[in-house]
Amino acid sequence: MKILKQSGKGIENLYNRHLNVCKRHIEEKVRRIIDDVKEHGDAAVIKYTRRFDKAKFQANDLKVAENEISAAYQNITSDFIAELKDIISNVTMFHKKQVQKPCRVRNGAGVILKENKIPLETVGIYVPAGTAPLVSSVYMTAVPAKVAGVKRLVLVTPPDKNGHINPYILAVANLLKVNEIYKVGGAQAIAALAFGTKSIPKVDKIIGPGNMYVTEAKRQLYGYVDIDMLAGPSELVVIANRSSNPEFVIADLEGQMEHLGGLAVLITTSKQLIKHVRHRIQNGYIIYAKNMDEAVDIANKIAPEHLEILTNNPMSTANKIKHAGAIFLGQYSPTALGDYGAGPSHVLPTMGTARFFSGLSVSHFVKTSHVISYSKRALEKIRKPIESVARIEGMTKHAASVKARFD
Repeated sequence: MKILKQSGKGIENLYNRHLNVCKRHIEEKVRRIIDDVKEHGDAAVIKYTRRFDKAKFQANDLKVAENEISAAYQNITSDFIAELKDIISNVTMFHKKQVQKPCRVRNGAGVILKENKIPLETVGIYVPAGTAPLVSSVYMTAVPAKVAGVKRLVLVTPPDKNGHINPYILAVANLLKVNEIYKVGGAQAIAALAFGTKSIPKVDKIIGPGNMYVTEAKRQLYGYVDIDMLAGPSELVVIANRSSNPEFVIADLEGQMEHLGGLAVLITTSKQLIKHVRHRIQNGYIIYAKNMDEAVDIANKIAPEHLEILTNNPMSTANKIKHAGAIFLGQYSPTALGDYGAGPSHVLPTMGTARFFSGLSVSHFVKTSHVISYSKRALEKIRKPIESVARIEGMTKHAASVKARFD
């Protein structure tokens, strides 16, 4: 691991040092794919699926058939299904606690104000399967959507060269009652969900992780459709001191490096730990902090996706953390726990965006609609201020619409 100094632009440029910034040719390539799908629909989707995934099929093959879903269970043990149900139970239980009741204001003067919470109607879920099938991303996205009340879930995932979808992805999606599954990946999948094609429905929102082409497509199509966030490669920051178990620190940092392009950072007050870790792990960064307050300041500057605090008093340190997608406390809360089964969704902000973005939750699938009801008496009490502001803004007809109710 490389020693990263705090001075200068070391920490500020951490992501620029590590990540491959999306080049202009990627933007242009994605834009061409989007325009092609918008204009030619299924034909463009099939063309790019053949080009990038080497899978050859017709438009009526895009949707996964019921017999394909049934066949997926043949190679999956009953023990795995039971284990999966336990995990889904954890995730569901957590997200049910996030459900909020609509707010309501009412007084005796004839004023009724409400904020209705309305689930999105159709949500598209992108599940990567190129380098590895991200089975966990199915339940980490579908469960909060279903808890929020989304009626129609549409899942897209790239096929293999034989036109097949990973059986575990199919089984999990089926257990969660995902309505439709399509064999398409990449930027073409995002464009198909945003615009709709003859085979693939248009959705209200697209969620789920993906490579730089998927992320760039989401960026360009935001506005045509809502998105969860613009996520980059996975990140882990570990705060440790001399009381931390070095083998736990090493195991978690090594686990992080399994992610393609994954970023691993150790922040520690222990020079002994630095000596122990530095030559055991090939990639990533080590930052030495003089004390725990300085370690917290560094972590807040990085604003990581995952933050582990492996110290002897993790809660007191966590109380000072302002920016992190998810915080893991103590020696027995590794990042893998959050990735696969604790409960909160593992779809989290990356590349420092934890300063202003949140992890995926039930609220991402709910929109609000305000309800306003005034009696004549209540309107009369606020009539003059409304008319005054309207006239200042030059909206004389607005003022007249209030006045008309008292003429």
